[in-house]
Amino acid sequence: MATYFTPDFLHFFMELAPNNNKDWFDINRDRYKKSVKEPFENFVEKLIKELKKTEDIMDGRPSDFIFRINKDIRFSKDKSPYKLQMSAAISKGGKKDMVNIGVYFELGPEHLGLYTGVYMPDKEQIDRIRRHIAKNGKRLEAILNEKHFKATFGEVKGEKAKLLPADLKLAATQQPLIFNKQFYLQHTAEPEIIIEKDVLKYIAEKYKHAKAFNDFIKEVL
Repeated sequence: MATYFTPDFLHFFMELAPNNNKDWFDINRDRYKKSVKEPFENFVEKLIKELKKTEDIMDGRPSDFIFRINKDIRFSKDKSPYKLQMSAAISKGGKKDMVNIGVYFELGPEHLGLYTGVYMPDKEQIDRIRRHIAKNGKRLEAILNEKHFKATFGEVKGEKAKLLPADLKLAATQQPLIFNKQFYLQHTAEPEIIIEKDVLKYIAEKYKHAKAFNDFIKEVL
């Protein structure tokens, strides 16, 4: 099987980094389309088909899941107009979905990054997740200590609160994750894997290692 990406996928971003301006991008626009945009769209389409075997994912075009390469620079001190990686979010509601659990990934010359879990829960969701953890601490502990989970993600990440409702303080001494305001997982790999033929299988398999944790959270979302 051929690879999804050629080395120029990575080289494009490596050359863009010191030339992050519209003039350079316009000169290299055809190259971007051939080496980056079209291969990434094809990859996302194939990955969606693979994940649909086990996940509830919306029907749509790759553009419904892929983020633009253009940065939003309105409120940023860094006015360079382009991102240095391609990224997509595959879930029930596509890239605009902030509720349903899915997989977000980015491919670039710095790394392959994969993220899942809950990144932006609202206050009610946070409270439900915390109370779910408090009631099911042993079950969650078994999920977090499963060997493939630990090897892939290590731990649950997220910003932590300084204060908790009084009735959760005791449970939090047993499971500090109750302090979390976010409950997401992160996995990174060397960029060289992006241009290997098994990159789709790699992402799909790593995402599967999060299934038990994601299913646990979904019980109260």
